[in-house]
Amino acid sequence: MMGERSGLERPILLAALLVALALPWLAQASGYDFVTGVATRVLILALAALSLNLILGFGGMVSFGHAAFFGTGAYVVGILSYHATLGGPLMTWPIEIGGSESAVVVWPLAMLVAALLALVIGALSLRTSGLYFIMITLAFAQMIYYFAVSLEAYGGDDGLPLWSRSTAGPLALRDDRQFYYLVLALLLLFVLLKARLIAARFGRVLSGIRDNERRMKAIGFPTTRYKLSAFVIAGAVAGLAGALMANQTLFVSPSFLDWPRSGEFLVIVILGGMGSLWGPVAGAVAFILLEELLSGVSVHWRIVFGPLLILVVLFAKQGLWGLVTARRAAVREATGDG
Repeated sequence: MMGERSGLERPILLAALLVALALPWLAQASGYDFVTGVATRVLILALAALSLNLILGFGGMVSFGHAAFFGTGAYVVGILSYHATLGGPLMTWPIEIGGSESAVVVWPLAMLVAALLALVIGALSLRTSGLYFIMITLAFAQMIYYFAVSLEAYGGDDGLPLWSRSTAGPLALRDDRQFYYLVLALLLLFVLLKARLIAARFGRVLSGIRDNERRMKAIGFPTTRYKLSAFVIAGAVAGLAGALMANQTLFVSPSFLDWPRSGEFLVIVILGGMGSLWGPVAGAVAFILLEELLSGVSVHWRIVFGPLLILVVLFAKQGLWGLVTARRAAVREATGDG
């Protein structure tokens, strides 16, 4: 996958990286500091969409419950921060566990809890396929959503505010710029790991399962094991994205777990391009830009956004990033470069 970058892709990626690195400074110099916060939100949503794309674009698993892992990661951060602030222990039996605001402790724990949840949901959901798989993942996500609503000690339906962001040693995450660069680094790290994963045997088998699972079973591959592994990895990364979003908003609520959030992730993946490495990132950028522009015109901005998404699906079947690769393929065909 990494080796396929050529033509228009390489300069576009280089230009995007330079813009991303310079953006906080440009925002401060121009007096639009809020842009850094908006860009951070784009990166977090891109990370969540990248995790969904692993199972959707490369594994062919249409999950409508990805928000369950995203919200779980956010709640791990919120709950541990709540107990760290008030000083009371999270649990006293069989061992006493207190709260924490350390990113080194809380963020990996958010990934672990989300991964364990994905393991349970995946082990049950992957017994089915197609529409049944979609509905089961949605049902599990809604169960967790209503469980969060019932947590009156942690705000219930009103949500849970955080006093401050997580601490990370010498990094001052309370500073928007430092937090932005950390999120950017985590995003690029996952893109790199995902590229290696896709290029490895695991990724090739996963793509084979997406194209023809029956054939892969006949060859002798344990398809359910591969799909479950991808599901757990995607859940863990979505949990990390949720932990980052909790730090960005300084607020956690059941809306992080609700089905519209899962739909938002699906829209971002489809908009950017399923089955492409950078498509979800392009989709997140386009989604937030359209939301910011259209919401400034009308509160009913989704009325305009819906037809735009339909046009992308009809005329750019591989998403916005697919337009770049399609352009490259057309140039190669015209020049006879095979």
